Amino acid sequence: MSAPRRRGRPGHDQDAVLNAAVRLFNEHGYDATSMFDIAESLGITKSSVYHHINGKEHLLQMAVDRALDGLFEAAEDVKSLGGPAIERLEQLMRRSVLVLDERFEFVTLLLRVRGNTAVEQHAVARRRVFDGIVTDLVKQAQAEGSVRPDVDPATAARLLFGMVNSLTEWYRPRRGSAQAMADAVATIAFEGLRV
Repeated sequence: MSAPRRRGRPGHDQDAVLNAAVRLFNEHGYDATSMFDIAESLGITKSSVYHHINGKEHLLQMAVDRALDGLFEAAEDVKSLGGPAIERLEQLMRRSVLVLDERFEFVTLLLRVRGNTAVEQHAVARRRVFDGIVTDLVKQAQAEGSVRPDVDPATAARLLFGMVNSLTEWYRPRRGSAQAMADAVATIAFEGLRV
């Protein structure tokens, strides 16, 4: 889906252009950010930006794919673990926090996508597939007797990952904090606040 990597100019490669674009998309919004803005932030010409990418929508595609690919990799890892569904669900939440920490700006941008363009519609469709994976884990946990049967699985999945997604609003990644945050989210989600 993404175009092949192009060779970069000295000092700037495709990742540098992508990181600059994502930062600006998050600060000013996708529609309000121009290719000139991206070039200016890197101290290069607009034509130099096009040496690395095909256009602004290509940058958006690469950005949301980076976030989604991390989530799907986490889901695949958890799937291969086996064991009770409730434990796999907890592991998926923990790993999703780690993905968010590692790819913070990319996940933040993904969560702002509303389906206004073909790229955004594709991202929203992939998010729904991921939501389905989480919902299925909740259903499996219910069938195993680990989750209350009176809870709607899709609602539970949205609420659990709403907790993870809300981190983009206030959490700031820093060395050593990701695992502690993953532990806190899992503890509150699966054990609650009561002593």
